[in-house]
Amino acid sequence: MQDIQELVKAAKNERMLSVEQLTEGIRTGAYDSVILAFTDMQGRLQGKIVHAQFFLDSVLNHGTEACNYLLAVDTEMNTVEGYSLTSWDTGYGDMEFVLDYDTIRPVPYLERTALIQTDLATTDGRPVPVAPRSLLKAQQEKAAALGLRAMAGTELEFLIFNDSYEDAQQRGYRNLTPANQHNVDYSILGSMRVEPLLRDIRNAMYESGMIVESAKGECNFGQHEIAFKYDDVVTTGDNHTFYKLSAKHMASQRGQSITFMAKPNQREGSSCHIHMSLRKLDGSLAFWDEARGERTEMYNHFIAGVLATMREFTLFYAPNINSYKRFAKGSFAPTAVAWGLDNRSCAVRLVGKGYSARMENRLPGADANPYLAMAAMLAAGLYGIENKLELPEMVTGSAYDSGAQHVPQTMAEARELFANSKVAEEIFGKEVVEHYTRYADVEIEQFNSAVTDWEIARGFERH
Repeated sequence: MQDIQELVKAAKNERMLSVEQLTEGIRTGAYDSVILAFTDMQGRLQGKIVHAQFFLDSVLNHGTEACNYLLAVDTEMNTVEGYSLTSWDTGYGDMEFVLDYDTIRPVPYLERTALIQTDLATTDGRPVPVAPRSLLKAQQEKAAALGLRAMAGTELEFLIFNDSYEDAQQRGYRNLTPANQHNVDYSILGSMRVEPLLRDIRNAMYESGMIVESAKGECNFGQHEIAFKYDDVVTTGDNHTFYKLSAKHMASQRGQSITFMAKPNQREGSSCHIHMSLRKLDGSLAFWDEARGERTEMYNHFIAGVLATMREFTLFYAPNINSYKRFAKGSFAPTAVAWGLDNRSCAVRLVGKGYSARMENRLPGADANPYLAMAAMLAAGLYGIENKLELPEMVTGSAYDSGAQHVPQTMAEARELFANSKVAEEIFGKEVVEHYTRYADVEIEQFNSAVTDWEIARGFERH
C-alpha cells in the first residue's frame, strides 16, 4: 500500500475531500463512517461501511477485501457457475479494494458519512480485468497513450413513484402511483410538483462534489432527468454511479421510489444518452478544426468506429432483457445504426461546434452500467481512429425508415454478436468477452425459465 504521506494532496474540488481533510474530519468527529464501494457488473455500488476509526487505524494504510463472487453473481446476488474468475472449485477467494483517493466525497444525506470508490485487484496485486471500472480505465489509458483525453457526460432519466420500495414489492410493482399523472416534458409545473425531492438530490450532489446543471420533466408519467456537467470518462462514471445510488436512497427517505429500468411500462422508456468527445492532452481541440469550421478526420474516424461496432457492443449498452423493449420506432430511442446532425432518430447524433463538438450515443438505457457503456464507446472510437474507418453516409430525415442496419432486438441477439466479435476479443481480451457472455447467458436462462404476467393473462382462461 502507499504510504499515507504520498496520499496527502488536494481534493478534486473544494466540495470533495482530500485524505488529509478526511483524516482530520474523523479525528474531530465530523465523520464516523466511511463507505468503500466498487461498481459490479450490474452497475451497482457494492462494498462496506467501515467505522471511521478502524478506517484510520487499518484500512487507510493496509486496505480491505471482499469475496470475488461479487463479480460473478446474478441480479438477485445468487452465485452462478460458469465464470473462470471465481467458483466453488477455486474456493471463492478474496479480491482487494484499491482505494481511489481522488474519489473521496461527503455523503450529505447520511449523517457524518464519507464515501470512497475503489478499483479491484487480486490478492497478489494484479488488476481484475473484468471489473467495469478497470475496463474503462484501460481505454482511458489507451487514449492517453495516443495523446488524447476522453471527456463524457451521461444523461440519466428515471421514474418517480409515490410508493416506497417495500410497498412496491408487496404489490408486485403493479398499480403504483407515479409522481406526475401526465406528460411533463419540459413542464415547469410538472417539475415543481416533485421539486422537494429533485431539489434535495440536486443540492446533495452539488455538496458531494458534482457540478449540477439542471432538472427537467420527461414524457412518461413521473419521469424526470437531472443533468450534470461532463468530465473525464472515469470521473463521469464515478459520479453517475454515486448519483444513481443517492437518488434511490433519497427517494426512499421520503417514502418514495425511483426506477432506472429502461422500459418500466408501455409508455416511454428511460435513456442514458452518452455525450463523448476527445481533447488533446494539453486541452486543445481534437474533434474540431477551428480554421476550417468543421469536424476533423479524427472525429469522423471515431464516429465510424462507434457505428461499425455498435451491434457487436450492444451488450455493453443494453445489459438486460428489459433493455431491448426500449428500441421501438418513433419512441426517441434508436432502432437504426445510423448517424445524423442533431437528428434524434439516429443512434448517433452529432451536436455542437468547437469545444462543444461531441457525439451523442442514444443507444444506452438508464439501466446501463456507465463504465461498460463508456468503455465500449471509447474503445470503438479509438478502433475507428487507429484503423482510419470511413464514415458512412449521413442520414437525413427519419432514421427509423432509413433502411440502415437495425440494432439488436433481443438480448439473445446481442449476446451472439458480442460472443463472436473478433473486434471485442481484440480490444477487451478473451477473458472479458467470455465473462460478459456468461453474464448474458445467465440473464437469458433465467428469463426463459420465468412465467410472466403476460403469459398468465393471455393463457389462464383462453388456452
